[in-house]
Order: sequence, then C-alpha cells, then structure tokens
Amino acid sequence: MRTGRPLLAAAALAVVTTTAAYVFGPGAGESPAASKKTTAIAAPSAACKADARYPKRELRGVWIATTQNIDWPTKAGQSAERQKADYVKILDSAAKRNLNAVFVQVRPASDALYKSSLEPWSQYLTGTPGKDPGWDPLPFLIEESHKRGMEFHAWFNPYRASYGDSTAKLPASHPARQHPDWTVKFGGRLYYNPGLPAVREHVVKVINDVVGRYDIDGVHFDDYFYPYPVAGAKFDDTAAFRKYGKGEKLADWRRGNVNTLVAEVDKAVHAAKNHVKFGISPFGIWRNKSNDPSGSNTSGMSAYDSIYADARAWIKAGTVDYVLPQLYWPRGHKLADYNTLVRWWSDEVKGSGVQLYIGEGLYRVGSRDDQAWTKAGELSGQIAANRAQKQVDGEVYFSAKQLLTNPLGAMDRVAKTHYSRPALQPLMKDRGGEAPAVPAGAKAAGAALSWTPSAKARAYAVYQVPKSGKDCHTTDARNLVAVVSDPSYTVKSAGTYLITSLDRLNNESKAVKVKVNGV
Repeated sequence: MRTGRPLLAAAALAVVTTTAAYVFGPGAGESPAASKKTTAIAAPSAACKADARYPKRELRGVWIATTQNIDWPTKAGQSAERQKADYVKILDSAAKRNLNAVFVQVRPASDALYKSSLEPWSQYLTGTPGKDPGWDPLPFLIEESHKRGMEFHAWFNPYRASYGDSTAKLPASHPARQHPDWTVKFGGRLYYNPGLPAVREHVVKVINDVVGRYDIDGVHFDDYFYPYPVAGAKFDDTAAFRKYGKGEKLADWRRGNVNTLVAEVDKAVHAAKNHVKFGISPFGIWRNKSNDPSGSNTSGMSAYDSIYADARAWIKAGTVDYVLPQLYWPRGHKLADYNTLVRWWSDEVKGSGVQLYIGEGLYRVGSRDDQAWTKAGELSGQIAANRAQKQVDGEVYFSAKQLLTNPLGAMDRVAKTHYSRPALQPLMKDRGGEAPAVPAGAKAAGAALSWTPSAKARAYAVYQVPKSGKDCHTTDARNLVAVVSDPSYTVKSAGTYLITSLDRLNNESKAVKVKVNGV
C-alpha cells in the first residue's frame, strides 16, 4: 500500500523530539545506534504474545485474468491510457483492503501481454491477435504493483494454444501455426501436446524470457494442464505416447509429462533469478478417498485422474515454492466441504517447506447455485478457517472484477474482520535475500516522516508504538500501519513510530524510532 507523501512545511506544528536513533533487534530488547543523540531505552519487561488477529506475515493476493477480458483489460481495443487507469483502479481497490500481491495473466493462450519475440501479441489488448498495441504493458503493470508494496506474479497458461481449433486463423508468428505438429484439437480448442519435449522446451523458453527481461516476483501456473474432460471427446496424443511412453501406462505417462515440465520450469526460473518464486494453483481436489485412501473425504473431480495434475508429487519433490489450491466450494458442501479440504492440504504441505495459500472463490459470492454463497459472511468465515490451520500462509481471490463490485459487501467484511492491518509476505528461505540496512536519517516535519533510502530496500514498514510503550512489531502486525515504497509516510496521529527496511522478499531490517509530538 503506497502512502508516502511529500514533506509538510517546516513550520508545521509537530517536530521530531527524538531522532532516528534507536535500532531494534529481532528480539524483545533494543540497542542504541552509534550517535551522540541516542539514548538507551529499557527493554520491554516481557515478550509480546502473538495476536492471531494480526498476523505479521500473510500473503493476500488477487488474480487478474486477462483471458476473454475477464478482469483486465476491461475491453479489447481501449487506449493505453484507459487500460492503465483501469489497472490502477484494481490495484487501489486491492491496496484499500491491505492486499499485498497480484497474480496477473500474461500468457492466456500462447500469446503475450508483453513485447515478445517468441509469441504474438494477445488479442485481449487490441481485439486483433498479433496486433501491436503500441506499448509494452508489463513494465507498467509491475511498477504500479511495486509502488503499492505488492508482489507481481506473472501468470502463464502452459498448454493452451488457442480458444479456436484452427491453426490457419492464428497469426503467422504463432508457434502453433509454425508447428502444427505440436498441437492437439480437443473440445473445439487447440492445445499443445504435453508429451512432446519440443513443447516443454518452448514453454520453458517463454517463461525464462519473461524472468530475464522483467522485474517480476513470481511465475505462476493455474489449474490448466491436460484439458478438463469433455463428453465424447478424446485427447489424441497416441503418436507421442507410442514414441515417448516407454512402456508406462498412459495416465502415468501424462502425469509424468506435467511433472517434468514443472521441474524444468522450477530449475530454469531459479537458475535465472533465484529470488523469483514459482508456484501452482491446482484444482482443489487432488484425489478423493474413493480413488485413494490418502485422498480427501470428498466426491468431486480428481485432478490427479482427470487432468493429470499431481500436486502431491510437486510438493514431495520440492519443485514448487508454494501450492495454491482453488477451493471454490463453501463450508458444508456435500461433495467438497471447504473445511475438509483446507485441513487436507494443510496436512500435505506439513514439513515439506512448500508454502500453502488458499484460492478463494470470490466470484461465487452472491450466486444462488448454493445457499451458502448467498450469505455475506461465508467468505470471511473461510478466512477464519484458514487462520485456524498453522500451515496456511494466506489466500488469493478470484477475481479482480469482484474485488471492484464487492458482492454482498463480502470483501469489505473480510478486510474489516481479517485485514485491518497490512501484512508482510511470508518469508521463503530458499529464495534468499537479506535484511537491508536500517533506515537512516529518519525525521519528521509536521505529520510527515521521511528517511534516507536504504540500499537494496524494495519497501519500508511503518509501525506505531501504542501509548503503553509496548513494542510488539517483531511479533505480529497489530502496530503495523503501512508498507510504503517511498522513503516517506504521513502519520495520522502523534506518537512514537518505528520504521524498518524490507528487501524484495520482505526480509526485514531492525527498526529505527521517530517520535512525533503533535499533528
């Protein structure tokens, strides 16, 4: 959330009485910085007990779907300025509710919402496949997210080649038109064959191109691997299976193809930029107990058996940094109870080092296909269920359109009940990073705090110490008032403030203290 503002005039009422001089360690104590202006302050008498209502670290994201202009751009063919304004509107709505990550679809169907030499421009920008929109949206999309302290995850669909089934209608530069032998027609659409090494090589190349050229924070896949079943349709990969199957059963071979791609993307992304996260949002049911005794107590479609997505294998192999299962059913659903699935996924990641976020069906709120979704509190209740599981590190909402329309006031209720304070992103040890330098030169002029930018800092956290003087900023977010990208912040009330530096992975520095007498 970007809240930095210009400094007020020097003649403003409030002045700094204690300058940026107190540096806090990760524990309860503190030690003064080397400055003649510094005075030691006694350590708190007891460590703070974490308040579960205000988690210090929690991923709070929203999916921004570009396919078929679901979320953004709101309509194909709009001007660049209109597209920018609509995107900013989404980000501001997310920031208002203290969300801290966006998952933006940059490759819906072997096309690009960025300048690419490998795939054609997406039709969802201009209305015409392959047409240059006259600007590269991706740097803007990333920069605006970072301004608000949000991570930017680039969302790719690996295997969808086209929403039609004719290569002849694709732009001349489209890989499916250049390599029709890579494709399989299925259900009126065109898919790349996951069993072909050339397809995997191309997908990895496309992703690496984006990782290398743009300042993204993550690479993201959704639930689409082999296509969802269509009555009467067969996915014809017989030739590839004969050539590469090596005696395996067809289903095992297909799952192996997906697992191989996931492992190759994981390796390539982290070799290029170790700090970039890679994760997948699978369909919410891995397998049912009727399919496998270790499956969930559910009766829905099995991703393992129907679309050959084996999330358990990715978790065990450590080829993803996180899983984000799409749990778009309400609590108490007869076939797929939300609480049951949250517990099942929590058990799956336990001890694995793979983080777990939950995909929330915001788009379902207000629908009448299930009575539970007509209740304004269902979504908030689901977040409470997530918080009850130690392994759940946050949630992501589908999708941005409903973030704006706020059906039944559900997102406002979530924000008020669960997101009243900002949160830092969960740390990922394997992705590296280190705490930046402590903010220096902190001062106040009236209500405006400012400080010198810290080397390697992406953002800064601002805390307000309560009147009791009890500093709990290392324990939870009860005193966290803002995460800002600029080295400045305008306070709303007098008091004592702490400022820390955050690197791009949200490793946090020690704190510096600034006191404001009046506003």
